[in-house]
Amino acid sequence: MSEPLKVLIVDDEAPARNRLRVLLADVEGRLPVEVAGEAANGREALEQLARQPVDVVLMDIRMPEMDGLEAAQHLLKLPLPPAVIFTTAYDSHAIQAFEVHAVDYLLKPVRTERLLAALQKAGTLSSARLEAVREATPQARSHLSVVERGRIILVPVTDIVYLKAELKYVTVRTAEREYLVEEALGHLETEFGERFLRIHRSCLVARAAVMGFEKDEQGDWLAVLRGVDERLPVSRRQHHVMREFR
Repeated sequence: MSEPLKVLIVDDEAPARNRLRVLLADVEGRLPVEVAGEAANGREALEQLARQPVDVVLMDIRMPEMDGLEAAQHLLKLPLPPAVIFTTAYDSHAIQAFEVHAVDYLLKPVRTERLLAALQKAGTLSSARLEAVREATPQARSHLSVVERGRIILVPVTDIVYLKAELKYVTVRTAEREYLVEEALGHLETEFGERFLRIHRSCLVARAAVMGFEKDEQGDWLAVLRGVDERLPVSRRQHHVMREFR
């Protein structure tokens, strides 16, 4: 290997990041590596990767603001995502999910030989494998993401006013603008069901954004939402949801 493997270390604990730096220095004689940077959570990692691509991300799983599994899911949207090796102190049930679905991981405390082996075989993480692990260790994402001009744009779920299915895309509407994501509305409802309310077979609205309901000139019910001027139709089948706001 002529060029060193560029590695980003992601962990919310400084001692853990320092240990990985030491271990990477230990393997350098057998595998050229270069620490390209550090991040304390998944969101910081994505911001750094937007500025400086790397070959491998050593990613802790349990972190504040954005965990490692969610960050990896956003990374997969890049045209050339880096390889991801998770570092984890998860219990045996979660570790089994990683092994069954061939997702590479390092069990803490990380050992030099195990790190070397993981780096030598590091490959691109597939979305199917990552999704299978997420299902075994379920936790709703804090952000949705879209790629614009080669960069990942993070949309906080708390900022979303509504989600509307449009052919194979879902429109994500915040008070500021719209985004398009390639995700199924039903999947988003399953993941964020407590936060969103279905008012139509093609539309979910944020419960916190509902200001009330009004009728149009034809006598059909419309949802009035905070932060946007649009009035969204409530299907007859979903009229029962209006009782929550009376």
